[in-house]
Amino acid sequence: MLDTGEQVMVPVEVLEAQNRGALWQFLLSGAVAGAVSRTGTAPLDRAKVFMQVYSSKKHLLNLQGGLRSLVQEGGLRSLWRGNGMNVIKIAPEYAIKFSVFEKVKDSLCVEPTAPSMEEHLLASSLAVATSQSLINPLEVLKTRLTLGRTGQYTGLGDCARKIWRHEGTQAFYRGYLPNMIGIVPYAITELAVYELIQRVWRKPGKDTEEPGGLVNLASFTLSTTCGQIASYPFTLIRTRMQAQDSIQGSAPSMRAIIGSILAQQGWRGFYRGLSPSLLKVLPAGGLSYVTYEAMKKALGI
Repeated sequence: MLDTGEQVMVPVEVLEAQNRGALWQFLLSGAVAGAVSRTGTAPLDRAKVFMQVYSSKKHLLNLQGGLRSLVQEGGLRSLWRGNGMNVIKIAPEYAIKFSVFEKVKDSLCVEPTAPSMEEHLLASSLAVATSQSLINPLEVLKTRLTLGRTGQYTGLGDCARKIWRHEGTQAFYRGYLPNMIGIVPYAITELAVYELIQRVWRKPGKDTEEPGGLVNLASFTLSTTCGQIASYPFTLIRTRMQAQDSIQGSAPSMRAIIGSILAQQGWRGFYRGLSPSLLKVLPAGGLSYVTYEAMKKALGI
C-alpha cells in the first residue's frame, strides 16, 4: 500500500493480507511507509497548502516563490512545519479505514474475499468517509500548524487550545463538507484508472505474468495523479475553510469561498497549488513503496 499524504483508498492487496491473517503487519508496514513518505515530501506539502491559501490573482505564487517565502519566514526547518501532525494522524486514519472496510465488505459483498470493482469502490468510499469524519479535527490542526507563523504555536496542544478557546468546537469540523464531496470523484477516478492499467497489462490472450512492483508503482502513480486532479477543487476549498482563522478571523461558508475564488481568480483559482501536489506523487510513492517492501520483509509477510 502506497501513501502520498492525500486520500488513500483501500487497495485490493489488503484483501490478500486479511486472508493471510496478517492485517496488523499490513497496517504497521503501511503506517511506517506513510510516515517516511510524508516526511520526505513535507516541504512540497507545506508549499501546496501555502499556495492554496495565499495565492491570488494579484499575488500569484509559484512553487519556487512559495518555498522561498517559507524559508525566509522561518528558516529551512520551517519547511517541515505541520509534518508531525501529518504523521501522527496516520495510525488512527489507517486503523479506522481498514476496520470499516472489512465490516462493510463482509456485510455488503456477495463474495467478501473477492469483491467486484463496484463493491470495492463502495466499501472503500464508505471506509474513507468514516475515517475522514473522525479525523477531521486532526486535519484542521495539521492545516493550522502548517500555515502557522514562527512562534504562533508552541505545539499541537497549544494549537488545539487556541482553536477551542477562540473559535469553539465547531472549528474542528471546518472543511468537512467539501472533504466528503471530494471523496466521490477521487475514488471513482483513482480506481477506474488503476483497474484500466491493470487490465491492459493482463490483456486477454497475452501470456503475461502478474504485474510486478514497477507496474504496480506506475499504476498507483498515474491513478493517484488522476484522482487528485479530479478532486483537487474540493481539496482546495477544504483547506481554505480550515485555514480561515489564519487569514481573516472569519469562517465563510463553502458557497462564499467558491464565489470568492471565481470572482477573484476564475476557474484557475481552484487549482492553485496543484503543481507541488502532483510533483510529490512520484517521490512519495517511491519512498512509500521501498519502505513498505522493506517492512514486509522485516515482518515476514
